[in-house]
Amino acid sequence: MPPASTKASTTHVGADAVIDADSRLAPSAPGYRRMSFALFVAGVATFALLYSTQALLPLISGDFGVSASAASWTVSAATGALALFVLPLSALSERFGRARMMTASLVIAVVVGMLVPFAPSLEWLVALRAVQGAALAGLPASAMAYLAEEVRPKALVAAIGLFVAGNSIGGMSGRIVTGWVAQLWGWRAALAAVGLMAVVCVVVFRLMLPKARHFAPGSLNPRALAKTVRGHLADPLLMRLYAIGALFMTVFGAVYTVIGYRLVEAPFSLPQGVVGSVFLVYLVGTVSSAAAGKLVARTGRRGALYLAVSTTAAGLLLSLSDALAVVLLGLVLITAGFFAGHAVASSSVSRTAKTGRAQASALYQSAYYLGSSAGGTLGAIAFHAGGWAGTVLLGLVAVLGVVSITLYGTRAARVERRRPVPARRLAETRRLAES
Repeated sequence: MPPASTKASTTHVGADAVIDADSRLAPSAPGYRRMSFALFVAGVATFALLYSTQALLPLISGDFGVSASAASWTVSAATGALALFVLPLSALSERFGRARMMTASLVIAVVVGMLVPFAPSLEWLVALRAVQGAALAGLPASAMAYLAEEVRPKALVAAIGLFVAGNSIGGMSGRIVTGWVAQLWGWRAALAAVGLMAVVCVVVFRLMLPKARHFAPGSLNPRALAKTVRGHLADPLLMRLYAIGALFMTVFGAVYTVIGYRLVEAPFSLPQGVVGSVFLVYLVGTVSSAAAGKLVARTGRRGALYLAVSTTAAGLLLSLSDALAVVLLGLVLITAGFFAGHAVASSSVSRTAKTGRAQASALYQSAYYLGSSAGGTLGAIAFHAGGWAGTVLLGLVAVLGVVSITLYGTRAARVERRRPVPARRLAETRRLAES
């Protein structure tokens, strides 16, 4: 046995495997950059495909003669299907591997994406988008579990932040491409362009992703899966993180589903290409999510969440202005706050779950995308009922929910610190045994 001073720490990953934490990738390792770039482009493809119709909603409404709330289902169906399928597909990744699941998800989503532009009706478009969302469900939770298994714990927040940054780039580039292509050739050509962009991302992803070194295949045991899920749902901290992810995404989904309708109407009356270019503010999300690790190191997890939620609320209030520059500043703050909060919450899930990380991440992704689906639909309904002010009110209610949950978590942590040390250790032992 090696001396205690040189003994490497161990941690549980995969099914029941125990690995040496020091053998995982650090930022200085040669494979770390390849892995980060591979998952970055996977994130680009995922968000570009998932939200490909969002910037095109006014055009889809006009072409099919439907309301904003009806057209919003082209987004909500995709995110809702992803939320429903992410848990079962994450279970398959425990058996067949994270890389294989991520690859299959992207390939199927791209194939469906090439069919989407030919949808003959809104009903067909919504159905194809639901299939596309279900296919993409295999990527987010598998990516989080892959990172938790292959990256050193201290580098995990930064690594997940880069994956989330890829999400922001995908969301931005997809909307900009669709905006300008749609202005020239229509929304169907715009969706085809996003599909081709995703094809390139899939090829790069497969070429760059390093082979998993710490994955241990598990069995597809429904009872074991149910026990793991019940354990995660019984964990108060994980449940708070799931709720925070859902509420943050409710705000984001509502704002970006409706903003196109607002900007093409008076007093702005912007053309479709310019509306698409507004999504350049996603670059702010790229920076804020990638910097989440440093933010947590300085302020702690709850401090980072307070900062993220305050930034989001300030952005919502600024977006009420009729001055385009102020509205854009509001979008910048909303985007920065959302991506920072998402990166903090999602990485906290991966660190909190000691076993069944794929299922823990899958539950987070389910909550996250259910929030997106709810935000898109409710945001459109609120916009129809009360204009942009109605959408902002919905966002502020969700923000208040995040604040309430975080305050409760802060209070619970203070109570826990006051407990005698043996009691805290006993509680932790029971928690690990039940997880």
